[in-house]
Amino acid sequence: MKSTAFCLVLALAVTPGAAFCQSSTSSFNLTAPDNDTDSGSGGGHAITRATVPTPSDRPFSRFGFGAGISPLGIGLQTAANINDHLNVRGTGNFFNYNTTFSTSGFTANANLNLASAGAALDYYPFHKGFRLSPGLLFYNSNKLTATDTVAGGTSFTLNDETFYSANANAATGATPANGNATLGLNSTKPAFTVTTGWGNIASRSGWRVSFPFEVGVAFTGAPSLNANLAGWACHDQAQTECTNLSSNNPIAVEVQNDLQAQIAKWNSDLNVLKTYPILSVGMAYSFGARGAR
Repeated sequence: MKSTAFCLVLALAVTPGAAFCQSSTSSFNLTAPDNDTDSGSGGGHAITRATVPTPSDRPFSRFGFGAGISPLGIGLQTAANINDHLNVRGTGNFFNYNTTFSTSGFTANANLNLASAGAALDYYPFHKGFRLSPGLLFYNSNKLTATDTVAGGTSFTLNDETFYSANANAATGATPANGNATLGLNSTKPAFTVTTGWGNIASRSGWRVSFPFEVGVAFTGAPSLNANLAGWACHDQAQTECTNLSSNNPIAVEVQNDLQAQIAKWNSDLNVLKTYPILSVGMAYSFGARGAR
C-alpha cells in the first residue's frame, strides 16, 4: 500500500490528472485511459489530453533555398516557415548583357545591368501549393546604359530634324558626334510587388525538391531616360555649317533643343510602363531545422 501511494503522488506531480498507478509495485502508467470514466466507480470524469505542436509546426522549423530565372534576371531565393499558412521569403536577382544596335543614325554599345533584392510573405490559403505573395523590392539597380557614336559624314535624326556628324579635323578640333544614355528601370524605390504562384520553397511535405512557379508585377514606376550629346555636328552633309555641340552656337543650341524634345517624347512613350513583369520558374530544396521532422 505504501508503494501504491508513492506511485500516485509521483504520477500526479508529473502529469496532473492524466495518469495513475496500475499495480502495488513501483511501476506506473502515464498514459490516459481510452475511456472517459474511472472503471472503479459509478461516476466518471473527463480527461483532456494536451496538444503539443510537432517540431515541424513551429516557426522557422523548415527552410529552403532555390534558384530560377525571370525578367529580373537569374534569381536566388531563401524561405522559412512562420506557420501552416505563411512563409517569409528573401530574393536576389542579377544579370548582365551587352549588345550593339543602330537607331536614327546612332550606333549604340548598350549594357543591360539587372540587380535587385526583395522580400515577400507567401500566404498558402490551402496550406500548400497555391500561394499569394505581397512583397517589397527594397533594392533595385536595373538599368540600361549605352554609349553612342555617329560616323563622320553620316546623318542622324532628333525630333524629326536631320543633322550630320562632322568628320574628324585636327585643324579645327572637330570630332564626330557622340554621346551616352541611361534608361533607368527603377524610378520608384522601394517598389511593392504582388505575385501568385505554385510551390513551396520551405516545403512541409516529404518532398525536399520542388519546382516553384511565380507570376506577378513589381510597381517600379515608369522608366526614366537621360541622354547627352557631344562632338561636332553640321547642318549640311557638305559640312559648311558645323559647330561644337558644347558651344552656344545657334546650330549647337538647335541640336541640343531637339535632343531634349526627343527625350521628352521617349519618356512619354515609356510612361505607360509603370510595372515590371515577374514570371519565374526554378528549382528549390527544403530541409528541416535541427529537431524538426
